[in-house]
Amino acid sequence: MKIRPIILCGGAGSRLWPDQKNYQAKQFIDFGGWTLISKTLERIKNPIFDYPIISTNLKYLKDVRKHLKKNKIKKYKIVLEPEKKNTAPAILAASLIDEIPLKQPLIYFAADHIVEKSNILNNSINKNKSYLNHENIFIFGIKPRNPSSEYGYFLTKKIKDNIDKVSKFIEKPKSILAKKIIKQKGYWNTGIFFLRKDSIINNFKKYQPKTFKSCNLAVKKSKYKNNTYYLNKSEFSKSIEKSFDYAILEKTKKINAIKLDLPWSDLGSWREISNIFKKSKNKYFKKSNVYYRPWGKYVNLFEGKNFLVKELTVNSKSSISLQKHNFRSEHWMITDGTPMITINKKRFYKKPNDSVFIPRGAIHRIENNYNKPVKIIEVQTGPILKETDIIRFQDVYGRVK
Repeated sequence: MKIRPIILCGGAGSRLWPDQKNYQAKQFIDFGGWTLISKTLERIKNPIFDYPIISTNLKYLKDVRKHLKKNKIKKYKIVLEPEKKNTAPAILAASLIDEIPLKQPLIYFAADHIVEKSNILNNSINKNKSYLNHENIFIFGIKPRNPSSEYGYFLTKKIKDNIDKVSKFIEKPKSILAKKIIKQKGYWNTGIFFLRKDSIINNFKKYQPKTFKSCNLAVKKSKYKNNTYYLNKSEFSKSIEKSFDYAILEKTKKINAIKLDLPWSDLGSWREISNIFKKSKNKYFKKSNVYYRPWGKYVNLFEGKNFLVKELTVNSKSSISLQKHNFRSEHWMITDGTPMITINKKRFYKKPNDSVFIPRGAIHRIENNYNKPVKIIEVQTGPILKETDIIRFQDVYGRVK
């Protein structure tokens, strides 16, 4: 039996847009000819997979249909949540539709994650399919590249049949603890779940019976039109608002791990997004987008909806003006050099791979006191991203009026 991919596409991605009311959900952001949902849909174009089920809400329906068409996916089903109830009800309701046989293996992907070397992922999915049963759950882990506090982790212990059992989950630890977890061979928790439909049903019946009852009735009473299930609102609203992690994973003891070593990210911060543009700098570079300033230069790499990605080069013994912006925030990732940074009354040094957030309205400056040029990937976010939104307070080049 083929594996059914269920794509969770209800997230807002609000962490990327501080202080902004109108923003685009992360999975639909155009990062230069590609989106995260398109990458996810491309990943399931493999013979091991059945046609997809997309769990989303009415707000995103048009965008989901547009991406399905663009990616030439003709066979699919959409399950629409009438309100947000976190991932547990979303995962369950999408699993209960009649098209899915009781013992079919299900794989749950977030629409806003990026996975490189997906052939390794797909091979591991296919390899572990035979270990699924009516109650166990497999979760995918990624070998950490750094002690990040942006991801959850899990620890494992070896059991029979060369299977690793999850012994402990750790939710987004601070950097010091993350280093200890990595020394204990902990893995990043990707939130990619692999189990059979009967396991989903049995686990929810056991640990979340109220949510099971409400979601089951919401599916049975749903309206179906144009490949889309419109879940019954009055029944769905009775489900308990919980994440799948809290509702099921923290209660069951039958969780196994599939550990992988490949590039993966949920692109949940502009630091992670900056890394993508850093790696693909040559792809976005145009001579016409290079602008020279007394302190060095900047290159506009890509302009998306309400965001602009630049690379700044601050020459030796140079500094930008002490300035602020009324309409934009800035996210900096240092790629070369050791800049001194001012944010309001604080002054501090940063080194390569460090990141800095400049809130809208904060007075700030970059100074390079060393011989080596400073390079920074800067992401601006806001409704106005023009040079006119620079208010200077001090400037060694005489640009303060």
